[in-house]
Amino acid sequence: MCMRYLLILFLCFTTVNSYSQDSTNTKLPTRVKGTIISSSTNAPLSEVNIVNINQVVGTSTNDDGIFEIKAVANDTLLLSYLGYKSIKVRVTNDWLKFGNTEITMTELALALEEVTVKQLQLTGYLKVDMMAVPIQSNNRYRISGLPGQGYEAGRPNIATKVLGAIFNPADFLYNMFGKKPNEMRKLKKMKQDDEIRSQLAKRFDREMLLVLLQVNKYDLDEIVNQCNYSKDFINTANDLQILDAISECYEEYKVISRNNKRNKGKKKGRA
Repeated sequence: MCMRYLLILFLCFTTVNSYSQDSTNTKLPTRVKGTIISSSTNAPLSEVNIVNINQVVGTSTNDDGIFEIKAVANDTLLLSYLGYKSIKVRVTNDWLKFGNTEITMTELALALEEVTVKQLQLTGYLKVDMMAVPIQSNNRYRISGLPGQGYEAGRPNIATKVLGAIFNPADFLYNMFGKKPNEMRKLKKMKQDDEIRSQLAKRFDREMLLVLLQVNKYDLDEIVNQCNYSKDFINTANDLQILDAISECYEEYKVISRNNKRNKGKKKGRA
């Protein structure tokens, strides 16, 4: 009997110890490391932009094409580089387990669109020539993260927007913002990541914003347009300015939405 109990205890200890070791071995790191190279030259690419879409953190490759970023299994990384095709890469358990992974990016064939330049026909008379210069009546606003700079926006004041929202409660902004709270939370996290903000300040392709918001280019432009920013702003703003514009509009939308709910609650209470 004594030997049987000892055997049972030994088997239990072995099982617990084995489970403990397995748990330790399967514990995965919270960061992944990779090296990005060019498909045409096999040379490392430096300053490639990498953003973890799920964690909403960003980084870039060093001179050797190496990067390291916070990630867990099944996260998606968006890789983008000027002149190369952007790609999405899923973080796998094998990548987390075995460390550095080599990723290849492919060059894009660049094609320049035809641009028509309209010249001013100057007469030499100041009053006449001044009338030929297009006048824009848009105001300029400062944007966070860009000290000393500004952008134009033909926006009405907040009171006008509040009135518009009250009389049109099921407008485009409600449909976009109300149905995408997770994406808008990601946008807010982007504003807090200095690396991502630095990347967006240099970009005009809207790619990162499209991926995070899960919308197409037309919808993104329409969101900014419905936030009462001018077409000039939409066409010329960098991605950081678009991010800040949408974030500001979303915060105002939340205020308006809360006020509408309170007003409805008061009306029900009176009824």
